[in-house]
Amino acid sequence: MALWLRAVFVWFAFLSGINSGMALADSIREFETPSQKVRYEQLIQSLRCPKCQNQSLADSDSAIATDLRDQVYRMITSNKSNTDIEDYMVARYGEFVLYKPVFESHTFFLWAAPLLFLSVGAIVFILVLRAQRKITETEF
Repeated sequence: MALWLRAVFVWFAFLSGINSGMALADSIREFETPSQKVRYEQLIQSLRCPKCQNQSLADSDSAIATDLRDQVYRMITSNKSNTDIEDYMVARYGEFVLYKPVFESHTFFLWAAPLLFLSVGAIVFILVLRAQRKITETEF
C-alpha cells in the first residue's frame, strides 16, 4: 500500500512540475523597452478571453488566451499601436473582447442603461415616499 501511495505522489509531483513549467514559459517575454512590457501587461489585462466569460487574457489559462497573448506580444514587438492591436482583436472576435466597448449607436443603451436605471429607481423611490407620506397624513 505504501508503494502505491508513493507512486501516486511521484506522479502528481511530475504533473505539477510540467504544469508549472508551462506557466513559467508563457510568462517569460523579452521586450526591447520597458514601455513595451507595460503596454503588453495593460493590453492583456484590458482584453477579454473569447472563450472565458469574465477573464482577461492575463487571467485565462485557455489555449486561445495563450495564442492571443502571443499575438499581442508579436504585434507590440513589431511596433503596432494599442489601437491597431485592439482593432485586430475586434475584427476577429467582435467587441466582446473589449472590456470597455466603444461608444457607438448600437452600444448607446449599454452606456446609457446605468444612468437610465438609476433615474427610474430615484423616481420610483420619490413616488413611494410621497405615497407613504399621504398614507401617514390620512391616518391622523
